[in-house]
Amino acid sequence: MLLHIPQVLDAEALAKTRSLLASAPWGDGRVTAGTQSAQVKNNEQLPEDHPLTLQLQQIVMDALAANLLFFTAALPKKIFPPLFNRYAGATNAFGNHVDNAVRLARFGEMRGKRVRTDISCTLFLTEPDSYDGGELVIESPEPALDRPRVKLPAGDLVLYPSSSVHRVEPVTRGARLASFFWLESMVRRDDQRRLLYELDMQILALRETHGDTETIVALTGTYHNLLRMWTDT
Repeated sequence: MLLHIPQVLDAEALAKTRSLLASAPWGDGRVTAGTQSAQVKNNEQLPEDHPLTLQLQQIVMDALAANLLFFTAALPKKIFPPLFNRYAGATNAFGNHVDNAVRLARFGEMRGKRVRTDISCTLFLTEPDSYDGGELVIESPEPALDRPRVKLPAGDLVLYPSSSVHRVEPVTRGARLASFFWLESMVRRDDQRRLLYELDMQILALRETHGDTETIVALTGTYHNLLRMWTDT
């Protein structure tokens, strides 16, 4: 499932994030890349162990915890601590790759813990008209289908299956700043997460229109019974 979640960071959180990133000591983005990814990765990244990274991670994690749509779509069990990258100048692209199936956190509260990457997330931190290029392109498993090209407003997030082949197109003007991270979901299979998300959204829409009727209560029960069946906590 590919989903756009708007305004994960509000104006205040976004302004604070940008202010902190203004003095960021950017390093080689390949430091967290796998063997295959390192061959096509050409960007900059904030070091994982830098104090600034810890401050920024807390801003993003607080925003995610308060976002009900994110929780409904992702059903997070573990979240790999958010990282931060920059595409600009000569370090401006990331070719086709697949994210590692398991990530080991090396710093902070998650240090030493492994996260199975069910879902990949990109949180955009710069406005789309401030740079050219930089689209996140997600390859479809079906060659005949369109390839989503994602370039969102600052503060918005996109989530998509970590099993997807994807890339970031070259940035030819300006700079693209983003936070990126992975999560292990309580529901491992993407098709099951999609079904639960769609069912939950329909229940919410019906509740807003009709209130808690017997049918809506029964549908809510169906949702939770499916969640019990599929969840791994």
